[in-house]
Amino acid sequence: MAEPWTYTGAVASLGHVDGMVTLVEGSSFCLSGRTGDIRAGAPQGLFFLDTRFLSRLELRVNGHHLEPLTVAVDHPFGATFLGRSRATSTKRESDLIVFRHRYVGRGMIEEIVVRNYGAETHAAVIELEVDVDFADLFEVKEGRVEHRGTHSQELSGSLMRFGFRQRQRQRHVDVRFSQPATVEPGRATWRAPLPPGGEWAVCIEVVATIEGDEVEPRYRCGQPIEHSKPAQRLSQWRERVPRADSDHPGLNQALRHTAEDLGALRIFDPEHPELPVVAAGAPWFMTVFGRDSLLTAWMALAADTELALGVLETLARFQGSEVDPDTEEEPGRIIHEMRYGSAVSLSLGGGSLYYGTADATPLFVMLLGELRRWGLAEATVERLLPHADRALAWIEQYGDRDGDGYVEYQRATDRGLANQGWKDSWDAIRFADGRFAEGPIALCEVQGYVYAAYVARAHFAEEAGDAEGFEHWRGKAVALKEAFNRDFWLPERGWYALALDGDKQPVDALASNMGHCLWTGIVDEDKAPEVARHLLSPEMFSGWGIRTMATSMAAYNPVSYHLGSVWPHDNALCAAGLMRYGFVEEAHRVIEAMLDVATAFGGRLPELFSGLGREELSVPAAYPTACVPQAWAAASPLSFLRTMLRLDPWVSHDTLWLAPALPPSISRVQVTGMPVGNDRVDITVDAGGVHVEGLRPGVRVVHEPRRPLSATVFPHAAR
Repeated sequence: MAEPWTYTGAVASLGHVDGMVTLVEGSSFCLSGRTGDIRAGAPQGLFFLDTRFLSRLELRVNGHHLEPLTVAVDHPFGATFLGRSRATSTKRESDLIVFRHRYVGRGMIEEIVVRNYGAETHAAVIELEVDVDFADLFEVKEGRVEHRGTHSQELSGSLMRFGFRQRQRQRHVDVRFSQPATVEPGRATWRAPLPPGGEWAVCIEVVATIEGDEVEPRYRCGQPIEHSKPAQRLSQWRERVPRADSDHPGLNQALRHTAEDLGALRIFDPEHPELPVVAAGAPWFMTVFGRDSLLTAWMALAADTELALGVLETLARFQGSEVDPDTEEEPGRIIHEMRYGSAVSLSLGGGSLYYGTADATPLFVMLLGELRRWGLAEATVERLLPHADRALAWIEQYGDRDGDGYVEYQRATDRGLANQGWKDSWDAIRFADGRFAEGPIALCEVQGYVYAAYVARAHFAEEAGDAEGFEHWRGKAVALKEAFNRDFWLPERGWYALALDGDKQPVDALASNMGHCLWTGIVDEDKAPEVARHLLSPEMFSGWGIRTMATSMAAYNPVSYHLGSVWPHDNALCAAGLMRYGFVEEAHRVIEAMLDVATAFGGRLPELFSGLGREELSVPAAYPTACVPQAWAAASPLSFLRTMLRLDPWVSHDTLWLAPALPPSISRVQVTGMPVGNDRVDITVDAGGVHVEGLRPGVRVVHEPRRPLSATVFPHAAR
């Protein structure tokens, strides 16, 4: 079987986002329809550690499925589904209302409550069809579930036990009932006489066993939900996250969803419960990703600094130490993805690691440098600095495959990813005429990340009084920037090449990647106006956001994954880059478009959506397999907020740049409790000016934008 990251076929469609309910807690998640049913044969189910532990849970009352009324998602991990039974032949409307209270976490509980609002007694028959296929997550995602191994069932009045064995793997699932049922293979039945105003209830527990060890679920029937660890963690998270308010309802709604979604996507390793790590997104990526976790943590610094610390600490634990072509591990390399598969341990260390990414390693150094600039966890940052040096050694010894100063990638095995940047689909890197680029491939944005990593390391050296180290890393940054602007710039086109191919020929497609180069500061200032113009051109800007690829390119497809779709996190980095180089109006256009998209999707930005233009369609078109929630999409509104505030702390230099530039649709923003160093800072921007409270004495607030060349300790290269 191919590795999950190499799959190039179709992905199972989740349908319209409004037709699917996703509940998330750590590495557990549940996908169902709006009645609460998990339908057989659909890409739905209860998943834990990349295995489907419930593939069917369909409720019938008096022989019929429920009519959905509404869903109340009260927590990321819990929801109430409200439905009613079908009316009888003698009545126009049904008297029976059904509540399904569901909570997910290392298993699941569900309480089913049936109420009779009629004037007559009903002899209700409640049937629950249950099945477990123990399918691998990727088999479900790719629509290729096969019957594997040996399956078994054990039945009693209060229990349905499903078993699975394949070679050394053993799994069991207990579906336990608080009321005895008539049980047959795949079905439990209760008969409930319901008098007028009467109520009947049953509680169901779904408990997994892995290699003989029962997994302790987060919830048990009869125990208060608010006392559970997920509820307590979410409550603490909500208390800690800063409050933001503005006169733009769309921004307010998006930031509320940001807080909830980032809280839901956090993973806690049982061996290191003090370190939160963010999963990439539900439903398909509820695990640690290097690139996704690092960029999400960067954007989330304005809300929660512990997330960045947890991400860095965790990725440092699994940093590469040897050369392994099968996993593409190399000394100093940061992982791309962690998967559980046949893991028997619930800890992150029990998962399998894949290292095939070109960008996570420099992003690791960038985030560590940003933590220092925010004045956070000085001792931890110092302890992680050797890991940053190992990452930089990987860049020079392994990432730069041919010694030309650029980081390239080419997979070491056909089990690996063909493309190893953030656009990692197999067909993403194309020339303007549609030809596929052949490796080794040096992506433009990866060079920007490497440049920023060199700059960050130079600042570490400067602050430590290491003049020799400062000059070394400063020189690396200056040389890379000079070479990049010579080799990647296409003067006849007015944009940067997407990449250099294996023959060092520019891959000349017009794509969004160069917006990341603005964000990192590697772009020469005389070239930035052309970059900004092209990013906001009709070919690139759909009206809803910047496309991943221009409509004028031969490979453009508005409903592809990376060849013309629109990604919120991509737009967040482009907007930050535009603002950094002084293109305020252009940054505003991107931000306001994204806020319109968030409003259209109920306040929550999806992983990606179609690149169809606003003049073609009056609403943004959903992408059918997009993750919702997804980590870096969820964090994007925080990046937009920081960009609008033009907020740039450098606490170790006792300086905070803060020069708000709000778009026309926003005239007031207030943030309460933003973490800056050890302080909790309140910022208010309105017609009366800019007000800051909570900074420790001695920190200078600079009310002007921090331009790319303004770092006095780095006079000859952009910070």
